Amino acid sequence: MENSETNTPADRTGMSWAGFAAAEPDFAAVVRRRFEAYTHHVLATLREDGSPRLSGLEVDFRFGELWLGMMPNSHKVRDLLRDPRFNVLANPGSGTDMGGGDVRVGGQAVEVTDPETVDRYVKETGPPLPFHLFRVELTEVVRTSVDGEDLVVQSWAPDRPLRRVRRGTDDSAPREDVP
Repeated sequence: MENSETNTPADRTGMSWAGFAAAEPDFAAVVRRRFEAYTHHVLATLREDGSPRLSGLEVDFRFGELWLGMMPNSHKVRDLLRDPRFNVLANPGSGTDMGGGDVRVGGQAVEVTDPETVDRYVKETGPPLPFHLFRVELTEVVRTSVDGEDLVVQSWAPDRPLRRVRRGTDDSAPREDVP
């Protein structure tokens, strides 16, 4: 069943950062380190016509949550208020070595307007006011890295355990690593 307003699966449920970290602590630590290595990242949202929009963004890990803060009336805020689906790609850094891999998180951005929560966040971070604050409900976390000659894709979603798939440089089929 889909929500006709946003065309998103109605039964898709996200998970907080703390829930993800509890379910996959080692993977969560790798992902968090990649995001914390740089300040600026790339946010993908959907425009009103359904086409993608890419915007610069900072992310914040605090209080067991992953947070997105944005200036009022920005295009990305309007996109997320209309359709909360998003992806954030961690800054890959300079050069071509992938610096620990490409990391991407996706999910639903939930606007937080509760004055107590917003005040707590403001006291901790001191963002420029006014701003919009979104809490992330993760529906997917992906890391793509290189191991020897293999491209390795690790992926996690709340409804399944961490998967690890390897692809070689030849024409052979991808192989799933079994823990």
